[in-house]
Amino acid sequence: MAVKSDTGRVSRRALLAGGALAAISAGCSVVPAEAPRAPSPRRRLRDLGIAIGSLTPGRWNAITDVPGVRVGHLTRIEGEGPLVPGRGPIRTGVTVILPGDDVWRDNVPAARFTLNGNGELTGVSTLDRHGLLETPIFLTDTSNIGRVMDGALAWMLEKYPEIGDSAPVPTPIVGETWAAFLHDAEGRHLTEEHVREAILAARSGPVEEGAVGGGTGMLCYEFKGGIGTASRRLPAAMGNYTLGVLVQANHGRRAQLRIDGVPVGREITEGMPYEGRKSKSILIIGATDAPMTPVQLGRLAKRMALGLGRTGAVSMHGSGDLLLFFSTGVRVRRGAASTAVPVWNDEHISVAHEAAVEATEEAVLNALAMAQTMTGIQGNTAYALPVDRLPEIMRKYGRPIPGR
Repeated sequence: MAVKSDTGRVSRRALLAGGALAAISAGCSVVPAEAPRAPSPRRRLRDLGIAIGSLTPGRWNAITDVPGVRVGHLTRIEGEGPLVPGRGPIRTGVTVILPGDDVWRDNVPAARFTLNGNGELTGVSTLDRHGLLETPIFLTDTSNIGRVMDGALAWMLEKYPEIGDSAPVPTPIVGETWAAFLHDAEGRHLTEEHVREAILAARSGPVEEGAVGGGTGMLCYEFKGGIGTASRRLPAAMGNYTLGVLVQANHGRRAQLRIDGVPVGREITEGMPYEGRKSKSILIIGATDAPMTPVQLGRLAKRMALGLGRTGAVSMHGSGDLLLFFSTGVRVRRGAASTAVPVWNDEHISVAHEAAVEATEEAVLNALAMAQTMTGIQGNTAYALPVDRLPEIMRKYGRPIPGR
């Protein structure tokens, strides 16, 4: 994914050739003319008093509410000051989603949807052909996608010695978004050991959000972005199943941002990143324990795009908006001749559609609400969404937050 400098601006390589200080003295300011207020304490959207939709979240309001799903992060935040390719500053990481204890031997049905294709999600050719997920899902920044694939495969070869002998060599599912506004992208600062650490860190329970793991260097609607998650429970009459979503949010322009329908982005003009090409792309991963077929999961993947749209996104030309949905409610044992499983009744799928939309919308907003201000290469700064301003803005548009 190539990134070109804006017309009339100093390119990153020109900064290297002429020196960062020379570029700054030539008019490339790294500090916005109007600085934002002091950072607000970070709280999730519901803790701020804003509830998205009508369905009930799971216990942790996270993708890990889906039984068997675990999430792990490895985060690298090192160095500050001028960019020195290969050395830093470093603002990157990897996030792993484990669909179960042994997805290699117990594959799960899955499907994906590309809303806009200016990005990469590896391993999807096999997924499209079989309709089955056979590896964990990894999220990182663009330049590290090869490093993460290598680390993921190294871990699998060690854990499953039959790979390459009696079993085929898998292509791990790895997605990326671009982090070069804050991060030394050319340095590719992840290793096999970092991938292994993320896998070993994978847990159920609450999920760390914001500038962590693959979301470390990301922006969202020109605020600091990153990892966000949310979940919804289906009614008892529909099995009490859970749908969860996790996003790596690195997309959008400030004026597009809407929170529960309110144009919040138009109201907050300070703290804008100075560089023109700073955020693009989003990875959206959905999970459920409802026993669904790949076709049904493909329908849910498309509905996640509607949840993204409710936050204001328009899926711009340069954006890689890649979505994948899997079910832990069906397990296909590798080598088994057949698998007898229940199948979700399509007559009830509209409620699952609603759950996917709501969870996606809230996951994106949780990424914004939890991310903290971060400064990276050349002093580039991505400011956190000033959540203390939300009560005033919501009230202005006739949407007061209860109790605030």
